[in-house]
Amino acid sequence: MCKGCKPEWLPAIHAHRKIIHFKKGQQLFKENEPVKGMFFINEGLVKVHKYWNDEKELILRFAKAGAIAGHRGLGSDTLYPVSATALLPTSACFVELDFFIATLKVNPDYLFNLMLFFAAELKESEKRMRNLAHMSTKGRIADALIRLQEKFGVDENKFIQINISRHDMAAYTGTTYETLFRMMNELSEEGIIQMNSKLMRILNTEKLKLCIK
Repeated sequence: MCKGCKPEWLPAIHAHRKIIHFKKGQQLFKENEPVKGMFFINEGLVKVHKYWNDEKELILRFAKAGAIAGHRGLGSDTLYPVSATALLPTSACFVELDFFIATLKVNPDYLFNLMLFFAAELKESEKRMRNLAHMSTKGRIADALIRLQEKFGVDENKFIQINISRHDMAAYTGTTYETLFRMMNELSEEGIIQMNSKLMRILNTEKLKLCIK
């Protein structure tokens, strides 16, 4: 928000923002709670997720440093439609809803960029929903691995720079832990990926792309 707003608006942001620290597993906000405001991730990692029938979890996206969370609660129905939970110790810059709306009204360039972000996120969400409905489980896992690598990059050992549990990976790909474990083992035995605890490495991108169907 600081980068996108007018310079003369920055003192107002500094006066209204709060830096909040979250422990691993702590929720930033919960589905169906009244919207309090927006969270801008400074460091750490957050999963944005929701539940089906109060049991089955679906992770919609992972938010890293620089990302916004809470924006899905904007609109006439001011309830958070999703939850956000810290996967690592996380710090976030929080601004209350009224101030965030005021910021949008007086910073048209920021409002325009936020609109583009909403459009891109909507396209991504629609694509993921289509994949969940029509793509094979193995294809969804392959697609998720490629997307995670594109978003988070790799470390010096070529492992994807996101450390998530197999349960979270299953929730991100819309499958069960058992099925994910079996499919990941198959991909590993085929020499397409490598697993090391919670870390994942793509060994053969072209073969992995062939699984996406």
